[in-house]
Order: sequence, then structure tokens, then C-alpha cells
Amino acid sequence: MSRRHTHLTTESDVPTAAARATPSSSSPPPAPSSPSSPSSPSSTYRLQLCPEFPFAAAEKTVPHLASLGVSHLHLSPVLEAVPGSAHGYDVTDHSRVREELGGERGLRGLAATAGEHGLRLVLDIVPNHMAVPSPLRLNRPLWEVLREGPRSPYARWFDIDWAAGGGQLLLPVLGEPLDPAACTAGAGLLRVGDDWEFPLRAGSEGLPLPELLAAQWYRPACWREARTGLNYRRFFTISQLIGVRVEDPEVFAATHAKVLELVRDGVAAGLRIDHVDGLADPAAYLRRLRTAVGDGCWVVVEKILAGQERLPAGWPVAGTTGYDALRRVDGVFVDPAGATELDRRYRESTGLPGWEETARACAREVLTGDLAAELRALERAAGPEAAPAVREALIAYPVYRPYPGDGEPDAGALAEAARRVGARAAGGVRDLLRGDGAFAARFAQTSAALRAKALEDRAFYRYAPLLSATEVGGDPGRPAVDPDGFHAYCAALDQDWPGSGTVLSTHDTKRSADVRARIAALSQAPEAMDPAGAGAATPGDDPQLAWVARQTAYGLGEVPDRAQRLGAALLKAVREAALHTSWTEHDPAYEASVARYASAGAGGAELPRALAEAARANLLGMALLHLAMPGVPEVYQGAETEYRALVDPDNRRPALFPREALARLDAGAAPQGVAEEKLALTAALLRLRRDRPGVFTGYAALAARGPSAGHCLAFVRPGGLVAVATRLSLRLARSGGWRGTVLPLPPGRWRPVLPPAAGTAPPQGPYEGGVGLAELLAARPVAVLLRDDAGGGPGGSGGPGGSGGPGESGGPGGSAPGRDGQ
Repeated sequence: MSRRHTHLTTESDVPTAAARATPSSSSPPPAPSSPSSPSSPSSTYRLQLCPEFPFAAAEKTVPHLASLGVSHLHLSPVLEAVPGSAHGYDVTDHSRVREELGGERGLRGLAATAGEHGLRLVLDIVPNHMAVPSPLRLNRPLWEVLREGPRSPYARWFDIDWAAGGGQLLLPVLGEPLDPAACTAGAGLLRVGDDWEFPLRAGSEGLPLPELLAAQWYRPACWREARTGLNYRRFFTISQLIGVRVEDPEVFAATHAKVLELVRDGVAAGLRIDHVDGLADPAAYLRRLRTAVGDGCWVVVEKILAGQERLPAGWPVAGTTGYDALRRVDGVFVDPAGATELDRRYRESTGLPGWEETARACAREVLTGDLAAELRALERAAGPEAAPAVREALIAYPVYRPYPGDGEPDAGALAEAARRVGARAAGGVRDLLRGDGAFAARFAQTSAALRAKALEDRAFYRYAPLLSATEVGGDPGRPAVDPDGFHAYCAALDQDWPGSGTVLSTHDTKRSADVRARIAALSQAPEAMDPAGAGAATPGDDPQLAWVARQTAYGLGEVPDRAQRLGAALLKAVREAALHTSWTEHDPAYEASVARYASAGAGGAELPRALAEAARANLLGMALLHLAMPGVPEVYQGAETEYRALVDPDNRRPALFPREALARLDAGAAPQGVAEEKLALTAALLRLRRDRPGVFTGYAALAARGPSAGHCLAFVRPGGLVAVATRLSLRLARSGGWRGTVLPLPPGRWRPVLPPAAGTAPPQGPYEGGVGLAELLAARPVAVLLRDDAGGGPGGSGGPGGSGGPGESGGPGGSAPGRDGQ
């Protein structure tokens, strides 16, 4: 949810002033024509744009990505943003494509080049918030509100509680409390120091300074005042991002005009909606958006589904961005018994509480601390009798937020509130949620911010028995997903949301999928995290940090700049955990010790051989399930090969695109090492998805038979594909291997798709009736089988090189991919 702007909450990260780029005066080239029929992508590939990687650089990746087999390029936000922004979610102007990226001409040029290679674009849009930038005039709507106050035509753009601020908008942008001696006024501007300029209210220029400051529609203040005094809605706890009232039809029209133009012109074929839970009424927004873009535009929402929560059936979208899929794919490679043992060892080592207690404590801390201003606004609206129950209901709410039209508020949350502060107070909150639309909307928006900040940005860093489970959308208290649960999820996804996005690595994941695969292997060997291993290898006396450092080092493995990258990730982890230091209250002595933990981890935490092989099985298994299961898989930049990254900004390092490796595989070379194995698997399945979409229809679980059946996770796409992955491979090896376990196959002749690994015999086949898993998985822990008569549906039936055996059914080893079906 692009929630990883948390570094902006620090004093040192207030954006500095910069000049706005001059727009190009040349006319943009024509966009590719719109598709003849609407459809979901076969797959997407995420590119993180920034001034160092603009549209022109993205354009150079197009031939590789087309060869890889993706159908759509998913771009991070492209509208005008704070100068130098590395992510683009801090939008300053909705009417312009960002000049630092190459402007509209560059975007349309990228779309044209993509179209020549059979690819389309998906845009990431940010309806919930805009930047409070430096210089402030970059956000013209906000600048006009500061000048004209609530009578400005732009005042409707923002959720501002003028009464709570005494008629002024608190602007917590200064590094220190306002010093009148640093203020000067003239030429229609109030200047504070060298960095900040504000517009003067008409008629106030020339007043003595105290009267001039009091006469403005805003009050410049130290960033620390935001915690308790803020009177505008923001993105989570980031005061540099002000909430936008996109529920207003005029605001929607103004903030979406350029995006809608790009969709109409065929530049964009899909939209990712950032942080939909921040909106007052997501369903109404999505209906308005769908009407504007038409049925042919693929739309997914960044929506975190908690537990068994389902996406509202009435939303006119293809589905979510895929964190719900991530949790299931990760979870089937976690040993439940081992996870329980890791929890026991962790709590014994650190003395810290379990997950539920940790999550609740973090929610209370964040709500009464970081979100104190939001809580006070709700309490004022609720009145003195119901105010105490507002806090308890927010803390106890089991999902990110309720929605208008949901009917009854969550009974469990209200019951918990009643238990703590009384039935009368809880009843008052229930009545407000039922009957006061403005209160219900603000409660919902605050609830979403609370869960994101309290869980993802605090509890996930504080509770660390198995770090691979502390991921966006995850449930660290129940990290394991059994095969039946995975199959049930996939069957429901295929039935209800077949065009939903699925992901494993994103710009928001705390650890890339391949790092999580390595960490998850520890659930099969909890003894690797015993005190002698975890604590003794790291100096200092903080067992929680020692545990985090050890697992992070295991996950990252041997990579360039290892100590530096570990140090940055661990420093962020301890500040987010807020046990000894935080973003706003640094403990310099404690933070100095973090580097020693990173140095120790950098020198001695490579996975033992048995765990390394288990990590390989996890890595390839996760990639297989993701690319073969229902939904639209997204590959994060560089993650078509082995990709190890930690939390941002580590996961936004310049991407490495394995062009040469893919070319070697396509020329017939056998994959060498796990990185090329993953690349071969990824290319094979992406090409099949693109060239034979009919293969990826339907879903049914396949059950193995034999003593090791529980270690096989297999399913069939009735269109003609079988996917087979190995679960808990270390436990499998310790129990004696497959021992005659067989996988029955559906009717037909089934041929292996993947090319042989280096030093192994070519895959056998075809198989009919069934196959022994010891034979099928002799060379690698995963297999893909294609039925001889597997058709392609719309757009043809042949993959690269034809439609036969190894190297000819969509995997590397065939000729360059065609463009059928594009």
C-alpha cells in the first residue's frame, strides 16, 4: 500500500526544496490502439520508476520482458510527484505526467514500444492522498487552501477539521518549533527560514508579525505537533501526505482526468488502486471509476484481507493486488510443528509475549500515540459517554475496516469494548456506526491506518519467531497453511476472482519471496535458532535483536554489500519495533549496537547444506505455485531469477534483468544453479500463460498416494496443466524420501515442460495414469506437466518452438516467443 513511506516520519527526511522541471513542448507520439476485446493480463511485471530509472530506461527492458512471456508492464505511479521522489506515491499534480521520468511524451513512447512487442501497460494510481511538499506551491490545490481557507474552491479536496484547529490548518512541516525571529513577510509570502514559503491571506500583509501569523488560515509548526494537534486526514501517520476527498464527484473528476485520458487513448490497459481502504466509501469510488474507464480496463485494488475475510462481492474490480495469495503460498511451505517450536524458543529466549498479546499492545500504543490526533477527532465526534468505547472498538476490530452498507458493525469488537468500558458506551459507538455516515467513514479510515501501522509497521517487527511470516497480509500467529486450505483458497479464487492479482514480491514486502523461502526453511529445523546458535553468534544483550539479526542474515545469505544491507534493515527493524528506540525518539547508544549485530550476522549465517537444499525446494515451489495457480501473477523487477532483497529501500535497488541468462537457456543450455532454475521455470510458465491461456482454466487438487503423500502439493488446471511441488523437503529427506509415493494423473498423456537441470538426464514421459514422485522429482523439487492435447484458447495453441516435449512447450529452449493472443 506504499505504506513504506514510514521513513518520512523522521525529522531529517522532511523533503527539501527543489525546482520543478520544465515540461516538454514537443507533442507526444501516438499511443497504441486499444485492444479489440477486454481481458485480464496473462501476467504483469512490476517496474519501479524513479529519476534514475525513467520511462526511457523502462523502454529498454521491453524486449527482455516480452521474451520472458509477460503480457503487461505494471508501472509505479507516473503522475507528478515531489522532486526526487524514489517511489512516486507523493503526488503533487494529477494533471501532468512526471517530467523527471520523461513526461507524457516518454510515457506514450514507452506504451508504443511495449505495443510493438505485444505488451500493454498497467498504471499504479494514488486516489487517497497528495503530498505536502517542499516547496508547498507544487501542490496547487493545497496552496490555494492555505491562501483562501475554507472558502477556497479547493477546500473540498481535503478532510480538514477547521474547528479543531481554531480556524487554522496545522502544518507540521518544520524541524523545530516556529521561531518568529526566522519569519519574514513580503510579496504575498510568509517565509520561515531558508526552506519554507507560505501564501499570505489577502489583506494580512503589513500586519505586525504576531497578528500576521494569527490571521493566516494555517499555522506552521514543528513536525512533533502532528501526533496530537493534526487536524487534517493523512496517509497512516505520515503528515507529509494529506488525504484527498475523492468521494466528491468534482474532486474525482479533477484528480482522475489525466489517468482517464491515458486509458481512453490506449496508453494504459489496467489500473492498480493504491490503498483503497483509505477512501471514505471504496465501493462508491470503484463504481464511479468503472463507469469512467469502461469494462475493458483491468482494475485491481490494494486491499489486505485479514484471516478468512473475503473481498466485497459487489466491487466492480478483477480482485486484489494479491497479498491474500502471498500468505497462502508462503504458508504451505511452513512446518506447523516447527513454527510452534520456534515460537516456544523465541519466547523463552526473549521473554516477550505471544502474537495476540503483542498485536493488541502495539495497537494500543499506536492508537494512543502515533494516531492520537485521529483518535481525539473520533472521540470528539462520539461525545464523552461513547468516547472510551471508540478506542476499545478500534483496537479490537478484527479486519482492516468496515464498509458503508456492511450492516451491523463487528459484534466481537463491540463486545470487547463493552467488556472494557461498559455496554452503554459500546452501544453508543454501535449507534454512531449505524446512523452517522461521517463518523462511520472516519472510524473506518482510522481503523485501516491503525491496523497497517500497528501490525505491519510495529508488531511484525517486534514478534520474530519466524520472520518469513511477518509479511503484509500475513498472520504471524498462524504462519502455516495446510494443503487443504491452500486448495480451497485456489478453488474459490478461480470461481470468484479469476482475474485477481497474485504476488510474492512487491515494492512493499519486507523481504523478497526468495529471502522468505530461506527463512521458512528454519521451520523444519528449529534447532538452528537455539540460544547457542542465535545469541552466541551476536554480541550484545538484546535477544530479540539477536534473533532478528540471525534470521535476516540466513535469509539474505551471501550477497554483495551484505553487512551494509543487513545493518540498514536491522536499524529500520528496531525503530519500527519501538522496544528500545524509534523513528521519533532515537536512542543513539542502542542504535550504535545494531551495527555490531549486523557485522556478526554478515560473517556467519549462511544456511547449512541441508537447509540450503530445503530453501531451494521452497524457492522453486513458491515460484511454481504462484505462476501456475489461478489469478494473474505479477513478477517483481528482477525476480524472474533468484532475487534476495530486504525491506525498502533495499528492495528498490537498481534491478538486474537476466537477459544473457535467458538467452542461453533459449539457446538450449541447461539451467545451472537455483537462479537459472527459477528463471527457466518462470519463463516456461509465463510463456504458457501468454500463448495458451486456455490451459490455465479451472482448478482441482491432486492427491498423492503413499507414505510421503503429505510432502507433495499438486493440482491440475483442467485446461491441460499439472503442477507438482515438494513441501517440507528437509523433513521428507529425514523420513527416508518418497518411498514409493505415487501421484495419480488425470486422463491423458502428460509430458514434462521444464528442461533438464545441468548434469541430469532429460525428463521422461509421457506419463499416463500416474507417476512415481521419486522419478518425477529426481532432478528438481518441482515439476510441470502439459497434456498432449492442451489447447491455447483465444490466440493459438502453440508455445515457443511448437507444442511438444521439453524445450517446446513454453519453456526456455525453444525459439523466440510469438505474439499470438496479444
